[in-house]
Amino acid sequence: MGKGRLEAFSDGVLAIIITIMVLELKVPHGEQIEALAPLVPVFFSYVLSFVYVGIYWNNHHHMLHTAHSVTGPILWANLHLLFWLSLFPFVTGWMGENHFAAMPSAVYGVVLFMAAVAYWILEQTIIAAQGSASLLREALGSDWKGKASPVAYAIGVLLAFWSPSLAQAMYVLVALIWLIPDRRIEKALAGN
Repeated sequence: MGKGRLEAFSDGVLAIIITIMVLELKVPHGEQIEALAPLVPVFFSYVLSFVYVGIYWNNHHHMLHTAHSVTGPILWANLHLLFWLSLFPFVTGWMGENHFAAMPSAVYGVVLFMAAVAYWILEQTIIAAQGSASLLREALGSDWKGKASPVAYAIGVLLAFWSPSLAQAMYVLVALIWLIPDRRIEKALAGN
């Protein structure tokens, strides 16, 4: 099976996720700048989640460029990833509405952790489908960011119960690490 339908479906789901998240930003009642103050936590949680969805979309796009075809296991692994990403609007809204309280911050971290695991499963499924000459395996190399991210999320979940602000800092740190352009797949594709 070609990968075009998988890419189009995934792009559509991610676009819907972003749309649902932005709908959580309710228009304030009042015309003064102070009316925006209650929206600050909701806005910051939206920005963080928007960045994460953007990171996943970007990396998913590059990863699928290495696949020549799509198998049934790849479709299921992709759906598994989309499931966890589809929870972003819920946990984003819950965390923002509750001003980054401990439990919403921890659950947000659990969803980040599970999305990272699901992404890794999708990577491994594509690698398995490509066989021993996997372009994706070659491109990923040691994949230190992919290995460090779930560990950082798990630490963030634990930190949320002690200091939610430290948990948020951990989630922001991981996002910043991934914002640095990752050219591994582009380089591997250019070499072929």
